[in-house]
Amino acid sequence: MAAARAWLGQDPDPETQGELRPLVSSAAAGDPEALAELHSRFDERLAFGTAGLRGAIAAGSNRMNRVLVAQAAAGLAAFLVARAPEGTVPSVVVGYDGRKKSSVFATDTAALMAGAGVRAILLPRLLPTPVLAFAVRHLGASAGVMVTASHNPPNDNGYKVYLGGENEGSQIVSPDDAGIAAEILRVAAERLVPELPRAAYETAPESVVQAYIEATASLAPPPRAQVNAVYTALHGVGWDTTRRVLEAAGFDLPTLVDAQIAPDAAFPTVAFPNPEEPGAMDLSYATAREAGAELIIANDPDADRLAIAIPDADSPDGYRRLSGNEVGAILGWRAAEIAANSPEGPTGTLACSIVSSPALASVATAYGLDFVETLTGFKWVSRAPALIFGYEEALGYLVNPAVVRDKDGISAALAFLALADELKADGLTVADHLDRFSERFGHFASGQISVRVTDVAEIDRVMARLRANPPELVGSIRVDSIDDLSQGVGGLPPSDVLRIRLADGSRVMVRPSGTEPKLKVYLDTRSSIGTVPERKAAAEATLADLDRGMRALIA
Repeated sequence: MAAARAWLGQDPDPETQGELRPLVSSAAAGDPEALAELHSRFDERLAFGTAGLRGAIAAGSNRMNRVLVAQAAAGLAAFLVARAPEGTVPSVVVGYDGRKKSSVFATDTAALMAGAGVRAILLPRLLPTPVLAFAVRHLGASAGVMVTASHNPPNDNGYKVYLGGENEGSQIVSPDDAGIAAEILRVAAERLVPELPRAAYETAPESVVQAYIEATASLAPPPRAQVNAVYTALHGVGWDTTRRVLEAAGFDLPTLVDAQIAPDAAFPTVAFPNPEEPGAMDLSYATAREAGAELIIANDPDADRLAIAIPDADSPDGYRRLSGNEVGAILGWRAAEIAANSPEGPTGTLACSIVSSPALASVATAYGLDFVETLTGFKWVSRAPALIFGYEEALGYLVNPAVVRDKDGISAALAFLALADELKADGLTVADHLDRFSERFGHFASGQISVRVTDVAEIDRVMARLRANPPELVGSIRVDSIDDLSQGVGGLPPSDVLRIRLADGSRVMVRPSGTEPKLKVYLDTRSSIGTVPERKAAAEATLADLDRGMRALIA
């Protein structure tokens, strides 16, 4: 009760004040549900880590709101000022998407950081996350802040932090996250939000956005055969920038999923604004059927992720969404081909997260390129040395590391459209190209089990059980070895991940989600014997066996 009342005393937001006051009154009157809600909001604090901040918008230290954002901005400013070379002024560029409170959180951040002695530059309007990641490097900023919760539920928002300089515009990693978190906690303990100074900030010119568009459009050669595509923004901010990139690159504009094209913080047509979730792409399938589309392109709400769907006569929808591993494999193959045809010869690195398919490693080996596996998250993938392409299976792709050090659903969309265009000009489809991949490198089959929980402690219990009683079989397949990455393995930083290697060469990864209350299990297998249909059948049969076995183990 004391924490809630103290919060009310410094909250500048009438909306969150208005929903907290009656809760405090009800709790004071003895309402057990109201008291339990206050415990949920104030017993803990939303932790700042390498993923920044992310949570539901509401009053309380364990929610996203203007108090928490103000403390985060002041703490980040203190961190930047303390590490700036003597006699220099650190700088930050701030971006925001179309979610609830995004613009408010962004303008608060810019004003508070300016008040703390940091040169603060606000992007000119709501824009995709990749534009902010680009702007950090383009403007030579010390840091960047993007206000977004990406593909989280509608009432969530978040706070992603990037660092310039030697970090080259990548998202923060340890130990910088701990240094920023310590400054945030110090501000929260010592200062009230109304006492934090504010000052005037700059607004970035439109030329910053135009520079991103030009740099991205240059990735694709002029189209030889225009592809009939459909595009959805899933109520996010991706379309305006994507449109300008496609126009600059000479591609015909796709047919739009009109109901999902404009930013809308309520996300009215989807339960979860995530193209991986069931039902999220139903409207794009319907639009594609009407248009006879050869390709569906979908961005998530902040356009840092990309989903692709292709015609499939065996699907009830008439289209099949490709997995992140399928898209990553053939985009990685395209990057390897480009590297092989460069005057310098095949040099550079292909990189993916440890839970992504081993397919990319096979591509790297075939082309004499380096390959790096990283922990999950583009904060790690983007740091691979000499990177020419990186991806993670959760629909994230980095195709232009020279200018953007984060996943970018817009440049990836252009790269995939260019690939589809090249295939069409040669009389081939994306489905044909996937078969060509299986013929050359073997057929890789991937699956995922995602279990959402209401009590996050249940995830810890499952992980502890698997560590205490390691399985000897997954389905009918013998376990060869288990790596516990919590102690750090093979040069990787410690992470709460179990890697299960099986006798047939298959692999299972188990980890908690970093952004949602989910336990995630990743299944990967490969077959290189027989024809392409035979390879597919064998790999899919093994995958089904692994899926049954892991569901039993985590039940």
